Formats: sequence, C-alpha cells, structure tokens
Amino acid sequence: MVAMNRSQLLNELAERNDVTRKEADAWLTSFTEVITSTVASGTDVAISGFAKFRRIDRPARMARNPATGEQVRVAAKRVARITPLKAFKDAVLSGKGARKAPAKRKATAKKATKATKKKAPARRAPAKKKKAAARRR
Repeated sequence: MVAMNRSQLLNELAERNDVTRKEADAWLTSFTEVITSTVASGTDVAISGFAKFRRIDRPARMARNPATGEQVRVAAKRVARITPLKAFKDAVLSGKGARKAPAKRKATAKKATKATKKKAPARRAPAKKKKAAARRR
C-alpha cells in the first residue's frame, strides 16, 4: 500500500486549483491549524461530506489486567476521534473517488392508474413432503 505524503498532496492541490505549490502549502497549513485549534478547544468540526473531528474526554476507571486478572486503575485521558461521513465512506467503498451527493427530490403525488395498482401477493410453493425413512428388517 502506498500512501500519499504531504509533498504529493501539495502538488495535487496546486495542480487542481491553479495555484502555486507555496500557496497550496499555506492553505493546507492554515486549514490544519484551524481544525486543530478548534478541536483542541473542545468544539467539534464537521466538514460536510468528508469527516467530523471531535475531542473525547475519557474519565478515570478501573479495568482488569487480562494476563493476571488483577484490578488496575486507568488514568483519565483525552483522545481525538475522526469520523468519516457518509459521502466520504460511499466514495471510498465504491472506489470511484469523490462525487457530489445527489440532490434530494421532493415527493410528488401519484395519480391512481392501472399501472400503479398493487399486485397480488406471490403464491408460495407447496411444501415438499419428507420421505419416510425405510426400515430395515
């Protein structure tokens, strides 16, 4: 698996947005600084169609050491959680890259016609009878 590094990301951003690599670097740096400082202050950041960034404060608790079975105190800690949102997950799972989400359509009233009548429920096939086991005498 090959990962895209920062340098490659900057090249791609500069190419797609017709800006210099230096401008793309400044934009990316300020973007990450804004997200980092906002989440560090305790406010969630949600980028529609991409991801949600959140700070989680976990309280201290008692846990069990699986090797020895003894009780162990786990200290309180703060963790970062990044949750991918639906549009991002759909694009990644389909392997087709980022795509704009389709617009929602308003429900329209349908006129009753012969074509929209309900069909009769499908009939079930009769159950097959099990053959009686032949007895040996």
